[in-house]
Amino acid sequence: MMLMSEYFPYSELRPHQEEFIRIVEEAVREGKNAIIEAPTGFGKTISVLAGVLPYAKEQGYKVIYLARTHKQMDRVIEELKAINNANPVSGVEFRSRKDLCLHQYIQNFAPDAYNAMIVCRNLRKLKKCEFFENVKKKKEEFDEIANYFLENPSEPGEILRYSEMLEFCPYELTRKIAFGSDVIVASYLYMLSPSIRENFMKYFDFDYSDLILIFDEAHNLPDQAINALSDRLSIFSVARAIKEADEYNEHEIANFLSIFSKGLEKLFQEKAEAYKVEEIPISPADIFKHLFETLNINSRILLKFLNQMVEVGDAIREDKIERNKPPRSYVGRVGEFLLNWLAMVDREDYLFLMKRENGYFSLELVALDPSKALDFVKEVHSCIFMSGTLSPMEAFKDVMGIENVMLKKFPRMVKRENALVMVAKDVSTRGAERGMELYKRMAEYIVEASKLIPKNVGVFTASYEVLEGLISVNLPLRIQEEVGKKVFIEKKGATSKENDILVKAFKNASRGEGGVLLGVMGGRNSEGQDYMGDEMNGAILVGIPYSRPTPRVEAQVRYFENKFQRKGRYYGYYLPAHRRLAQAAGRVHRSEEDRGVVLILDYRAYWSNIKRDLPDWMVDSMRIVDFEKMKSYLRRFYK
Repeated sequence: MMLMSEYFPYSELRPHQEEFIRIVEEAVREGKNAIIEAPTGFGKTISVLAGVLPYAKEQGYKVIYLARTHKQMDRVIEELKAINNANPVSGVEFRSRKDLCLHQYIQNFAPDAYNAMIVCRNLRKLKKCEFFENVKKKKEEFDEIANYFLENPSEPGEILRYSEMLEFCPYELTRKIAFGSDVIVASYLYMLSPSIRENFMKYFDFDYSDLILIFDEAHNLPDQAINALSDRLSIFSVARAIKEADEYNEHEIANFLSIFSKGLEKLFQEKAEAYKVEEIPISPADIFKHLFETLNINSRILLKFLNQMVEVGDAIREDKIERNKPPRSYVGRVGEFLLNWLAMVDREDYLFLMKRENGYFSLELVALDPSKALDFVKEVHSCIFMSGTLSPMEAFKDVMGIENVMLKKFPRMVKRENALVMVAKDVSTRGAERGMELYKRMAEYIVEASKLIPKNVGVFTASYEVLEGLISVNLPLRIQEEVGKKVFIEKKGATSKENDILVKAFKNASRGEGGVLLGVMGGRNSEGQDYMGDEMNGAILVGIPYSRPTPRVEAQVRYFENKFQRKGRYYGYYLPAHRRLAQAAGRVHRSEEDRGVVLILDYRAYWSNIKRDLPDWMVDSMRIVDFEKMKSYLRRFYK
């Protein structure tokens, strides 16, 4: 296959890679979409690039490769480098201004990508960024370095180093490279978030019909799409907005927000008494009722107030930049949120909530339909969705609203003799069964399995609540004292950098006595993270990661029931949990030669309605065990 060999840089193909490449090439040549499930270790990244690039380069399409994590994005650049050694191809990793900035003000005061974008805009407007100004002053030198990177696909770190040395804006340099690149690698958010996508498309003057999109680890898309379409506002932000408005002599806005805040507190008290739960569904108009009654205003005047708040917010940010202060505006943020809230009032695909945490509350605008984030796909030339866990693919197609699509599932690569999957028959994280005795029994399984599994072990729980339960029965201390392995605990609010340090230390432990990583299913470390060789010889999965039956979960189930007759609970509740379970299990086998164990501490995993959603290699290797049988199987497996 001549075209395949042009962009496949390796001397040998793995099993089924050629078929994968042919399917992708057929999809892009015919302007179709494709949903492809291929197992861990298959080589999906290089295969999809080899299938897409011949037609994309021949016809001048821009390839946008979308991934969830920075590590996955870096992997694409590595493959583009390998291709480029054999056949010229250009590519760049596009990140947020927060990640691609040298300006000390943004590094000090912009806590996230959104604020970095706003600050950057104001700094450029005020001509207070020397790195941006140098792009214009030293244009010839700037163009020269951009052309260098067009010939050499590079990670963001390399672009940052050159930019710092030459005092150029790394974001503008990345943008310049992206204009000429065959492939732009970016986070999901660049396409899933409507506002970010609009800016991204406008920034590069793209037309959807000129794009070929690749969504890697696409099993993440439903949750990521919901998050991108949802929004949240805490009562603290409203209180700070009142204070900020007074500081800037915007007393009319301060008075407006004070009355609004009192109305929220009154509504919360009424609803909290009725519901006695953390999440309270509300009518979207209820939050303005007290405001309308007290100020005797109508919807037109309300909109005028909110738009004024957004304008004042922009002016406040500019002033704070001038005075070298953190550029956040609470007035602007509250105005933006409430305008968004009003825009969704008549939408059936949104749920309006008040949420209580630690005695305080927030407003939440919760999207129910992930397919709304992919409305644009019908305008794109072709879109490839791929992952190791997309089965049943018809369900993924339905939930994400993908039409004109080819479906393909490739067989497992895990050799039967290299996999052992055990299900403990006497434990489960079902609500009625939870308690100290259960966690103690589970800890016995985990300690013993960690002794018998060589080197590194991952323990992934159904939720942070279950993880806390295991910690409460001294599991980390027992592992250290009885097993002799170092324990690494995933933190719920950890930054990407903090988590990367944790995972690196865990992987390094495999060179010594080994380590045990405690985390959660559906988290960063149980999905999309590669553990090679002894870096994870076993995964212990504690429970089935079903979501708690909160109002938002039940609302999504009802929404799906209306949209997909008799499939709502399966699509909205059961299937996402089964996929998270399969993803966590998949951390053990990264190639067909990898040898490892999966122990599931929940007897429900042996039920037929769960097994049908698990990969073939798991079901074929599955054994039901008690504590003694588990030890016997492990000894034989590693003998």
